[in-house]
Amino acid sequence: QVQVEESGGGLVQPGESLRLSCAISPRTGSSTTMAWFRQAPGKDREFVAAMFRSGGHTYYGDSVKGRFTMTKDNAKTTVFLQMNSLKPDDTAVYYCAASNSVILSRIRSPEAYGNWGQGTQVTVSS
Repeated sequence: QVQVEESGGGLVQPGESLRLSCAISPRTGSSTTMAWFRQAPGKDREFVAAMFRSGGHTYYGDSVKGRFTMTKDNAKTTVFLQMNSLKPDDTAVYYCAASNSVILSRIRSPEAYGNWGQGTQVTVSS
C-alpha cells in the first residue's frame, strides 16, 4: 500500500513563502500521479497542483498559478510545493495525494486519488 506523508506547514505572514514536502513510499511506478489539494474550513477540497512521476507538464489550480511551484526530487520519491506570495486566502490544510490510475481529464478531481496524507496546516495571517 502506498503511504503518503506531508510536512512543512506553519504560520507565515502575507507575502512570505513556505515549502511543503511529501514523501511517497514505497517507490511507485512512472505512471503514478502526485498531487496537492487544500481544504479550508467550511469549503470543499480544492485542487492545487499535480504532476506525473515520469515528468512532463505540471498542472496548477487557477488560484495558485504563478505563485506556487510543484517539483520532485531526482529519486522521484518526494514532491515539493513551493508557495510564494502567500495570501490569507491560502490558509488551509494542505494534503498530498497519489494514484496509479488517474486519467488526465480527472487530474484535478480529489475522487481520482486513493492515497492521501494526513494533511499539514498552513496559516497565512498578520
